[in-house]
Amino acid sequence: MRIVSLIASATEIVAALGLESQLVAISHECDWPPSIAHLPRVSAPAFATGGSSRQIDTAVRERLAMALSIYEVDAAALEALEPDLIITQTQCEVCAVTPEDVERAVCGWTGRAVKLVALEPNRLGDVWDDIRRVAEACGVPDRGEALIARLRRRVLEIGVRSAKLERPTVASIEWIDPLMSAGNWMPELVEMAGGVPLFGEAGKHSPWLEWSALVAANPGVLVISPCGFGIERTMQEVGLLQSKPEWTALAAVKADRVYVADGNAFFHRPGPRLVDSLEILAEVLHPGRFHFG
Repeated sequence: MRIVSLIASATEIVAALGLESQLVAISHECDWPPSIAHLPRVSAPAFATGGSSRQIDTAVRERLAMALSIYEVDAAALEALEPDLIITQTQCEVCAVTPEDVERAVCGWTGRAVKLVALEPNRLGDVWDDIRRVAEACGVPDRGEALIARLRRRVLEIGVRSAKLERPTVASIEWIDPLMSAGNWMPELVEMAGGVPLFGEAGKHSPWLEWSALVAANPGVLVISPCGFGIERTMQEVGLLQSKPEWTALAAVKADRVYVADGNAFFHRPGPRLVDSLEILAEVLHPGRFHFG
């Protein structure tokens, strides 16, 4: 089978299923496992992404207001690759190429049947379903079930251990400017790791957050992991929060419990490494109680 993955989480799923050799192209955001770096990339953002959080947000809003796609698909390159399966997502039009983007790219193809699988992970259970959906589309359903079982065992082990520990309040920040809290599966991960999520609701999109609401909630732990940003990129913008007059009075700041995490590789990529993200959270919320390799 010739597989094209247009979302980073799907690329990780395909690789975790032992099908990396069947990938013939990936998206511009796919970076794991590192061994897929040589593959052609058939998507790109339709606007400059090197600006600040505020500039990126403004560009996205403007394109959405004009009913324009956030990403571009190289239709000619895609057709030349002759894929049997194309994987994309419907969960968030800002996060990755949508089925509509793919349909526009393949609408002129003739004489070739292509299967399109669209993932829609809104909460942790949906990620298991997406793994199952990809495995079935690739003809390896047993591998999918085995992968899900391994991941769920790791999740269950953390949940059992953390249930006996003190639960700090946690604010998870998914975007800095404008401020956004993490929703979807993140509240579930915080709870399983032994914390109390203050904002966001499991299964629902991440909500915008007023700074005054964050101050009023006064979280015991603050996890800053903007979607699509690595640690270095995030550190360039943390000063926007640190410059606010209430910053030093926050309980998390006074207790030195503010953590910057890689929101690109972890936390906001709904694939197998969400379990790694859970392990990171468990270590952050309960230092000394959890140790993972």
